[in-house]
Amino acid sequence: MEMVNLTINGKQITAPQGSTILEAARANGIYIPTLCYDEAVEVYGACGLCVVEAQGVPKLLRSCSSKVSEGMVIETESPRVVESRKIAMELLMSAHDGDCVAPCQLACPANTDCQGYVGLIANGDFEGAIKLIKNKIPLPASIGRVCPHPCEKACRRAKVEEPVNIAQLKAFAADLDLKGDSYLPPVKAETGKKVAIVGGGPAGLGAGLYLRTAGHQVTIYDMMDKMGGMLRYGIPQYRLPKEVLDSEIAIIEKVGVKMVNNCKLGRDITLEQLKAENDAVILAPGAWKSSPMGVKGEDIQGVYGGIDFLRSVIQGNPAQIGEKVAVCGGGNTAMDACRTAVRLGAKEVYVVYRRTEKEMPADELEIKESKEEGVIYKFLTNPVEIHQENGKVCGMTLQLMELGEPDASGRRRPVAIEGKTEYLPLDSVIMAIGQKLDSSDFENTVELTQRGTILTDEDTFMTDIEGVFAIGDATNKGASIAIEAIGEADRCVKVVDAYLKGETLDFAPKYLSKRDEDRIDVSGKEKKPRTVAKVLDAEVRKNSFDEVSLGLTVEEAQKEASRCLECGCREYFKCRLLSVAQRYDINPERFAGEMPQKYTRDENSFIERNTAKCILCGLCVRSCKEVVNISAIGLLGRGFKTSVSPAFALPLDQTNCTNCGLCVKLCPTGALTEKSNMAKQVPLDEDYSLETVTVNGKDCELLVSRYNSKVIRAVPNNDNARNCGLSRDELISLVESKVK
Repeated sequence: MEMVNLTINGKQITAPQGSTILEAARANGIYIPTLCYDEAVEVYGACGLCVVEAQGVPKLLRSCSSKVSEGMVIETESPRVVESRKIAMELLMSAHDGDCVAPCQLACPANTDCQGYVGLIANGDFEGAIKLIKNKIPLPASIGRVCPHPCEKACRRAKVEEPVNIAQLKAFAADLDLKGDSYLPPVKAETGKKVAIVGGGPAGLGAGLYLRTAGHQVTIYDMMDKMGGMLRYGIPQYRLPKEVLDSEIAIIEKVGVKMVNNCKLGRDITLEQLKAENDAVILAPGAWKSSPMGVKGEDIQGVYGGIDFLRSVIQGNPAQIGEKVAVCGGGNTAMDACRTAVRLGAKEVYVVYRRTEKEMPADELEIKESKEEGVIYKFLTNPVEIHQENGKVCGMTLQLMELGEPDASGRRRPVAIEGKTEYLPLDSVIMAIGQKLDSSDFENTVELTQRGTILTDEDTFMTDIEGVFAIGDATNKGASIAIEAIGEADRCVKVVDAYLKGETLDFAPKYLSKRDEDRIDVSGKEKKPRTVAKVLDAEVRKNSFDEVSLGLTVEEAQKEASRCLECGCREYFKCRLLSVAQRYDINPERFAGEMPQKYTRDENSFIERNTAKCILCGLCVRSCKEVVNISAIGLLGRGFKTSVSPAFALPLDQTNCTNCGLCVKLCPTGALTEKSNMAKQVPLDEDYSLETVTVNGKDCELLVSRYNSKVIRAVPNNDNARNCGLSRDELISLVESKVK
């Protein structure tokens, strides 16, 4: 057996004469990307990604077909090589029409795998669903009830009729979990590191849970008598029963997170103390101060901030609002305030909003249910003065408005109609236009922004103090929705975990393939009505704080979950195309043009084909011909419009396909996927087995993969096997003869 000496990336190695550069590199743990190469079939060289640069050779070589030679010097990641691979990937991705991740997941600030848990619910795997949900959401039963669900706004099912009811499906799975033995996320080995968190709201609780499961000791300090933050003190009981919140917090505590209540930063503890006693500190204090409107008379008795008003009710000491109440604002806090005022017995409750209903940011369901409960809306009106009598609110003058040009938010700007006002007699006014951090608690501790929030790095969440991080409503741009605070907590935990280990993270965004929304055709989809949980009758619910929603039944949940279009790719976690795409900084848009293939699906009982995701690597065609000897599929057409198809473009069911699944296993994209029942019926191994053969008296370890007992791969696993001098086909024959 003759060996040759060569150098790859400065590493001197030996390889059998006649082997390829790719084989030599792989045998020595050197990565060279390829999408069209597999040991099971003959070399094809279609993808162009395996190119390398050889010293003294003017052109780049395809390592899958170029043989090694004595003294060869190879570079696998030179600037020329990288640029060539980038162009190759950009060309491939410019004709790849598919979503790596579903739009619902991309729209979720916590990056929750909505499609994943919705699919599990549809299949009746409720335990699997809650495990997947809790990967990203620490309080799913609570969040499922209160989240304004940006995921649903991105749901493509809306192109058919209505979006999937993702939020209530999340609450359904979480409620089932709370009724049984609640799932506890596993905790990794203890690291000995300690982290203090200031604030027990959704951000603080989320960070606490995920740091604890990473093996760190965590203590959460909160100034209120109970944990939960705005979920407890800013969301009414009828929307989020505090018993549900308590149960979810108890799970976090059971995992091992220590919780300390009635402990306020600056009063009971200092930042210096926390830094001295811990390896890292996370500030998540929330935004507890109601934002003023700047309206004349807003300091009169009977004017309340939205958050202050809601907190007074939840703490059992409701503000005295009288019979006629106006709530100023158009968000969900305004909805909570007006509906709470109804439940406190107010006879006339108004919502004053300066735009129209169409522009209101509040959830449509909240607006609908509030109207059913008797709330009166005063659209295109804006407070200009609050009046008093005997030191108390007696009424408010409203400026009538009209809509002008769109502002920075895209909504049409409200413009005052000169000389037109309206007087509204009132007993109280609730200002629900926003909330902010009480910056006096953090003066002379950490650096603040001009708007009075804690200044943090957008990537690392680090404040101006080493080892002190900040997340949630108290930081940078200010208050937002709970799911966004949870998303920040998840990302911050990764940074803090790396910080505690002395590591750094790469914050560069990862490439994802996304479909052009304008090109998506759903005209053939069957229309199925959206299933929404039943609610208490308006006349019943407006007289109590009982939970309004009755939740989904098992049958309703599975029916609703089955409406999911499954936009995201099922091969996402093992897609080799995506793996290579994310390795290089690619920009496929510069080659954008007519897509060569129509987005179509062809399937049989076991296999689904999505031609739009195909990159014409040829692995399916070659394996079907060379390994299985069937040739059920082939290359149809020429040039740019070439496609992989059965003969005469027949459906798979009308070919001699045996559903072996080999093409699915080799496909580097999501163009070929197996149906859920395929794995149970097709005897195709997913993993290699380790086997030993003897060559020239030496034991050679091989990683072997079989199809229907036939060996299709035999990959060297030790030096004896790598240097045995036998070709791939000879190794395969040797393994087969050994079995016989």
